[in-house]
Amino acid sequence: MLKVSRGTAVFAWLIFLAVLLAGCGPSPRQSEAQRVDKDTVKGWLGDPAVMIIDVRATGDWEGSDKKIQGAVRQDPNQAGSWAQDVPQDKKLVLYCA
Repeated sequence: MLKVSRGTAVFAWLIFLAVLLAGCGPSPRQSEAQRVDKDTVKGWLGDPAVMIIDVRATGDWEGSDKKIQGAVRQDPNQAGSWAQDVPQDKKLVLYCA
């Protein structure tokens, strides 16, 4: 059995999270996810078929006076707990900047 020190396990976990959250870059499944410009998103505001999710880091979100009205705030570090509750029948817009 492979033994891993606690420090090594913590370091590996941090690297994993860093790669997962790196700059909120494009999805590895680019054929399913696409970038849209702010004017397109503005046109979707108020559309019940669209769900806008703000996934900025907590400090960035708390320190910002710019928030999209109607967006749902979700902690990107807790995606495993909230992602399963995202409606499958809506167009999703996730933003981090």
